[in-house]
Parts: sequence; C-alpha cells; structure tokens
Amino acid sequence: MTDAPTAIEPLLARLCGGEITDKDYAGYFVNECGEELVFAQRRGEKTARLWHSDADWEMFLVGDHSIRLDGPIDGMITVAGLIINREEATWLSSCLAASRHLRQGCA
Repeated sequence: MTDAPTAIEPLLARLCGGEITDKDYAGYFVNECGEELVFAQRRGEKTARLWHSDADWEMFLVGDHSIRLDGPIDGMITVAGLIINREEATWLSSCLAASRHLRQGCA
C-alpha cells in the first residue's frame, strides 16, 4: 500500500470546531450514548484542550490534576466543571498520561 494515511487532526478539528494540528497529541472517544469527546495537547502548553459533544463542543482546559471525584453527588466525576462518566474519565486520564511529556518544563 503506497497511499499515505489520512491525518486525523484535521478531521477532529472539523468535528469539534477547535484548532488541532499535526503538532498536537490528539485523542478521540465515543461513549456508550454516542457522545463524542476530543482531546488535544500541544507541546509546551501547560494545559490540554477537551471538547465534548454533549456540552455543545465547548472547550475545556484540562491538566494532570483536573479529574475530580468531588462533585455535589457522591461518585460524581468532574473535569474543569464538566460532569463525565467513569469511562470518559479513564480515557481522559490515558490521554493526559500519554501527553504528559509535552507539558513537561511548562511553568
């Protein structure tokens, strides 16, 4: 096969309306309800960007300590004020871990 693979970053940028380039670590997730999440971390930035289709693709800034198990209801998981479920939190945690080296050295 000689065709170059299609870059995922432009597809994700169109989906969520955010700025995502081939310079970003990018992730994509679909939950059991069909809601989509997009993650992007740019080298040298201290926070990553998260978009959730159920939040009208609003952008949330997230970092290594953003996932909280401290919502107003026991067991509620939040990130930057957004309520997420356990599977979304697991995926987001993996994205943050995989892109941590891109945030290193940031003030």
